[in-house]
Amino acid sequence: MKSDSLEVVVRKASLEELFWVHMRIPEFGGRGDLDFYRKRLEDKRQLSLVAVVEDELIGFKVGYQSDKPKVFYSWMGGIIPEFRRGGVATALAEYQEDWARNNGFEEIFFKTRNRLPPMINFGLQREFKIVEVIRKGTVDDYRIVMMKRL
Repeated sequence: MKSDSLEVVVRKASLEELFWVHMRIPEFGGRGDLDFYRKRLEDKRQLSLVAVVEDELIGFKVGYQSDKPKVFYSWMGGIIPEFRRGGVATALAEYQEDWARNNGFEEIFFKTRNRLPPMINFGLQREFKIVEVIRKGTVDDYRIVMMKRL
C-alpha cells in the first residue's frame, strides 16, 4: 500500500514487531512489555499490522473483535515521530478498515484521550463520530470513544 509521500508497505506483524515500534512512540512513555500484547490479544480474532519503509518498521496498528461479534476495536497504534504526516497512519487505517469490512465487521471503534487532539482530528477526518466521553482522571485523560460504520 502506498501513502501520499512515502513508499509505505503495510503488512501483518508479529507481536515482537508491534512491541518494537511501540517502544519508539514517545506518547507511550517507554511503558509496556510484550506480555501486555500477548495477554490482550490471546484467544481473540485480531489483526496486527506494521508499516514499513525501506525495510524499516515505522508504525503499527492492532485491533481485535470486541465483545460484539460484528464490532472491531482498533486498540493500539502509533507512528514513529519522524515519519508522521506522511500518510502512514492513513495507510494503516485503510488496511485495517478494509480487512474488518471484508471479514464481516459492520462497525469499528477506538478510544483516545482528550490530550491527543491529533488523534481525535484523525478520527473525524476518517468519518468517525464521537459516541462517548468517559471521565477518568483529569480532563486531559478523559477517554473519547469514536465509532464508524463500515
